[in-house]
Amino acid sequence: MILPAEHTDEWERTVSEVSAKTKEFFSPDTPLKRAAELGGRPYERRIQQEQMAFAVADAMEKGRNLCVEAPTGVGKSFAYLIPAIYHALTMHKAVLITTETIHLQEQLVNRDLPFLRKLLGLDFTFVIAKGRANYLCKRRLALLRGAGGNDYLPMQTAGPDLERLADWARETEDGSRSSIPFRVEPQLWPCVCSEASTCRGQKCADFHNCFYWKARKLWDKADLVVTNHALFFTDLKIREIEHEESCPLPPYCAIVFDEAHTMEDNAAEHLGLHVNSYSVRYLLNRLFNPANGRGLLSRPGAASMALRGMIGRVHESAAGFFAQFEESLSRQSDECLRISRPGLFQDPLSPLFSELESMLRDYLDDEEEENNDRKTELSAQLERCTACRSEIEQFISMSLPQQVYWAEARGGSPRQGTSTGNVELSSAPLNVAEILNRILFTKEIPVILTSATLAVHGSLDYFVRRIGFSGGDGLILDSPFDYRKQVKLFLSRSMPLPSERNFNDAASDNIRDFVLRTQGRAFVLFTSYGMLKYCAERLHRFFLASGIRLLIQGDALSRSAMLDEFKKGRHSVIFGATSFWTGVDVPGEALSNVIITKLPFSVPSHPLIAARCERIQQEGGNPFRDYSIPDAVLKFRQGIGRLIRSKTDTGIIVVLDPRVLSKQYGRLFLESIPPCPVEYF
Repeated sequence: MILPAEHTDEWERTVSEVSAKTKEFFSPDTPLKRAAELGGRPYERRIQQEQMAFAVADAMEKGRNLCVEAPTGVGKSFAYLIPAIYHALTMHKAVLITTETIHLQEQLVNRDLPFLRKLLGLDFTFVIAKGRANYLCKRRLALLRGAGGNDYLPMQTAGPDLERLADWARETEDGSRSSIPFRVEPQLWPCVCSEASTCRGQKCADFHNCFYWKARKLWDKADLVVTNHALFFTDLKIREIEHEESCPLPPYCAIVFDEAHTMEDNAAEHLGLHVNSYSVRYLLNRLFNPANGRGLLSRPGAASMALRGMIGRVHESAAGFFAQFEESLSRQSDECLRISRPGLFQDPLSPLFSELESMLRDYLDDEEEENNDRKTELSAQLERCTACRSEIEQFISMSLPQQVYWAEARGGSPRQGTSTGNVELSSAPLNVAEILNRILFTKEIPVILTSATLAVHGSLDYFVRRIGFSGGDGLILDSPFDYRKQVKLFLSRSMPLPSERNFNDAASDNIRDFVLRTQGRAFVLFTSYGMLKYCAERLHRFFLASGIRLLIQGDALSRSAMLDEFKKGRHSVIFGATSFWTGVDVPGEALSNVIITKLPFSVPSHPLIAARCERIQQEGGNPFRDYSIPDAVLKFRQGIGRLIRSKTDTGIIVVLDPRVLSKQYGRLFLESIPPCPVEYF
């Protein structure tokens, strides 16, 4: 880190305290020991936790980056929180902690940080930072509840929901959507949430009681700010193109990026384009919905009538625009359609959006009152029209450099006649490593990356290469668990290959047999919803007859609700796809069995995966060796890691895919997990 010369001595003196205080905390007389003894529990020293804490403190005081694989059980949260607390207090600036899952954010803010504040006896502050759309806007809620407020809604009257929201708003402390104890209509929330384009700031009568701005004041004063990867990358993108004052997150002096194994995909998603037919329809319906006559422009008048006619034309054009992608999707076997060059699809929509924008500007110029609520809402929709048109133009012209472009149907397949009519157009950068290296890892702020699974075959090379990590060191910690005593691994020599027709049937039979061994208490992890649904249907009668409850991802329950139900019952099984391979924590005997149905190779035909592989090949590499295998190994390790969450956990891991034994690359999967007893079937 380079600082002005006149500040160097003071900076070195203050930051050197971070390592000293971290080492003091983890000394033989650590406060953790005293806390355990007061609670009547034996204290167990964690060498790996100390190693990580000292490395994090050293990186922060030297202004260097650090990448740490900290297996489950190390206690990585305390290992980075202790130096982060001391660093924030000595630098008088926030340390930012970003995570993938809400569960970990809540654990940090509701459990770990309050405990450490009490243990340390230090007066430090911490908050969760959420995107502003998570907060209710009192002004917009009052606007909708007022006379004629229904004109501001794209759907039929939402009177009962608005009154329930008003009652909740009078009682809630934070105004956050996650704390609402009832379901809010998805079309209603965007009309009442806080957003930059409709915010009047200090000119608003509710400014001093605004949920969002009250939260922002806490963020600005906090020593530790806990957020999520989505908001972090949104903030990072804004910092590159605008002033820091425009950023949603406050200034910070260090970043801790937990659950960092998702970093490349998160960056690709938030640094690319996304526009879908549903959002376009909703935007236009906010202005005027021809189906029910509601919207911001539903008032009588010649100018409103002309705009309503224009909106009708844009609606028709949008339907035709997205239909051409849906038609192309229906003619192919893959769920996604890669766009290989500009000019393959027509864009009659952007010119009409441009014309609509011009008419809206003229209409707004005629609005007399500066403080007009309706004018504020219309101005916000004008901004959205401009942004939407720009994204469509960039997508059709493929003007963003080094990006891959594709279309996919959301919520169904046009080919199978199940599409909901929602087509999403996306792009993602292929040079994520170069972008992150430039905008993140070569700045003057230390970046700490950590996760339970970052290494492939004992090396961090694959991960750091994919995300452009530089300017620091890597550290791989040992697992504190004894897998030889806690786990038995079952590998198949008899299963057909996944490419063979009878694989799903054979997998179903083995799932049944191994689920019976543990009387449920199992996660069955799939790589595709198709196989998941097939096995669920084939084993439906078995689960009914055996008294074992089957919870299926994609049914009525959300992921969190499924986990709650799973933890309650001793004889339950979860059939889960992608999101259950990672970020799920079920300690104890409730989970005693993890069944891996297939090695988790990414779908090679997905446009983003295919483009990444092509780029590797163009650079002289081997896509399967350099990308597909290590990517699958990391996901495999994530799935395996669901089982053992504490030193008292025991159970079995079953791998149904025979390729771990029959293919040469299979040893990379087996050698990337801790040694444990193996039984063959």
